[in-house]
Amino acid sequence: MNSPKANLEEPRLVLRRVVIENLAPEIDGGKYPIKRTVGEQVVVEADIHADGHDLLGAVILYRPERESAWLEAVMLPLVNDRWQGQFFVETLGSYSYTVQAWVDGFQSWSRDTVKKFEAGQDISVAAVMGARLIQSAADRAQGSDSQRLAQFAAELKSLSRAGEAAAKLARNAELAALMRRYIDRGRATTYDRQLSVTVDREKARYSTWYEMFPRSCAVGRNQHGTFRDCIQRLQYVAQMGFDVLYFPPIHPIGRIHRKGKNNAAQPSPDDLGSPWAIGAKEGGHMAIHPALGTIEELKQLQTKAGELGIDIALDLAFQCSPDHPYVKEHREWFLERPDGSVQYAENPPKKYEDIYPFYFESEYAAELCDELRRVVFYWIEQGVRIFRVDNPHTKPFDFWEWLIKEVQRKHPDAIFLSEAFTRPKVMQRLAKLGFTQSYTYFAWKNAKWELTQYFTELTQTPVREYMRPNVWPNTPDILTEYLQYGGRPAFMARLVLAATLSANYGIYGPAFELCENRALRQGSEEYLDSEKYQLRAWDIDSPESLKGLISRVNQIRREHRALQSDWSLRFHRLDNDQLIAYSKATDDLSDIILVIANLDSQNKQSGWVEIPLADFQLAPDQSYQVHDLLTEARYLWHGAWNYVELNPAVLPAHIFKVRRRVRTERDFDYFL
Repeated sequence: MNSPKANLEEPRLVLRRVVIENLAPEIDGGKYPIKRTVGEQVVVEADIHADGHDLLGAVILYRPERESAWLEAVMLPLVNDRWQGQFFVETLGSYSYTVQAWVDGFQSWSRDTVKKFEAGQDISVAAVMGARLIQSAADRAQGSDSQRLAQFAAELKSLSRAGEAAAKLARNAELAALMRRYIDRGRATTYDRQLSVTVDREKARYSTWYEMFPRSCAVGRNQHGTFRDCIQRLQYVAQMGFDVLYFPPIHPIGRIHRKGKNNAAQPSPDDLGSPWAIGAKEGGHMAIHPALGTIEELKQLQTKAGELGIDIALDLAFQCSPDHPYVKEHREWFLERPDGSVQYAENPPKKYEDIYPFYFESEYAAELCDELRRVVFYWIEQGVRIFRVDNPHTKPFDFWEWLIKEVQRKHPDAIFLSEAFTRPKVMQRLAKLGFTQSYTYFAWKNAKWELTQYFTELTQTPVREYMRPNVWPNTPDILTEYLQYGGRPAFMARLVLAATLSANYGIYGPAFELCENRALRQGSEEYLDSEKYQLRAWDIDSPESLKGLISRVNQIRREHRALQSDWSLRFHRLDNDQLIAYSKATDDLSDIILVIANLDSQNKQSGWVEIPLADFQLAPDQSYQVHDLLTEARYLWHGAWNYVELNPAVLPAHIFKVRRRVRTERDFDYFL
């Protein structure tokens, strides 16, 4: 019996000489995308090398998700076989990118031919080899380019005995440009992964948030606020310079196990409960609390806000009160305890009897996820595009990755803010899998070394590729000791730090601008008479309000591009640890902002700050001006080291515009 004849040929070995490795940015081997906003640049680097001494060529290949054709951006060598290139992302959605590199036979021939000629060696054979390379490119080219390359090939072949003329042709710029256009990439190496960029709208990179409870917006004391009252409050928010107005949950509030004032377990009949205890007989996550108004009135509010440049952001809290319709209709979505009761939320020793968490490990989890997706799309249909997500770290990562992809596939302008004050790796995972912005530890970072170390990590390490910080000095849950005991200067300092360290920041007001610092008890970060459990009547016209300072700080942010992104943040030496100094600048240095803040809310502090003259392109022997944008004061500084002094009772910070000296044709100096 004859053996069956092999009908499969062995795959032909293709030797690709170029190696591409250590590509950056790349998150977890390409599993997760990096983040950019429309118009931003993606800088790509990679180690690219090959055997031998031939010269190489390399490009970034990139394309929007909906396009099939690749675009190219040239990469150039840096040092030690490290290459770099860049491209811009121009549309919302997703981009793919990778790197391709090849041995550049023509460049190698040109370099070696010139070297041989300069060394007095015969280059006749080299000229013939060069002519072959050029003719090969002519065969690949079309039209006039093909004709021109053929002319070059013929000319070089005819000059094979004329060394000087052949060497001159090897240096010809026109020939080099044509050869780059029609390079032979038949044995090019393409990086083994296609990486992704998620491209968001500008507000993902630069936004200014104001959190407000709609139910506390009524003019009259002890009256429940409405969306109509919120419309009257819009001008106040806009005048302070905020472009995102965020509401805690606006849904019906449960009555079973409702919490009373100051989180009391036994409420009085008129207690309103926590907005985060979502759901009652009036409805659940797709319903509005009747006392706030109707969906039509919410849309009127959105329209009025839009006219003022403000987006309305809603809270996405995936949890239920005991009397939420889901509890009755879909008990399988909750964890049942051995005694037959539903497991309520706990963070021992804290108990939240008024909240039932969803149970994502049940056999009905898929139906639960579909329903929660329906909730998000319902609010998107009502015009909402920004969601602050409550406690995302208590739900499965896979759920959020799936949900956010589902939303952004249809609505790439949607923004999700992760409210996860938890372990660093958990916060980072949520950012990787799709959350647009992330809360941070800023509220608890008070010392100079803490702020420097933390914000350097956020802006100068690979974390910055996927995690966009949104910093808040206070929230309805967080009244730090620094604010409790630091008084008005502490609020001013934290405002300036938040607004200038990060391009995205927010405050919970009116508590912040009115310097509300009364804690529930010593050692607690809960507010006394917390707005989470009762109405608060805020005197927004109080002469003690910080709204004037807030307005000015936010105006500075709008007028200075340096403060509208984070990656240029650099900290500077200052010989007093109670003072902190840092700067942000645009790439072209047309806008340089220098911030110096007093971290001591009780005492005047002074010191000497070192200005990085070379980084700011300042001559060591020339003076320059620092213009305080908060007070309009101007100072003439000289050299690297200059004196500063800040009294927190007056103003605990400088926000300086660094102005370089410019001399006109008539020898008239001014500061730019």
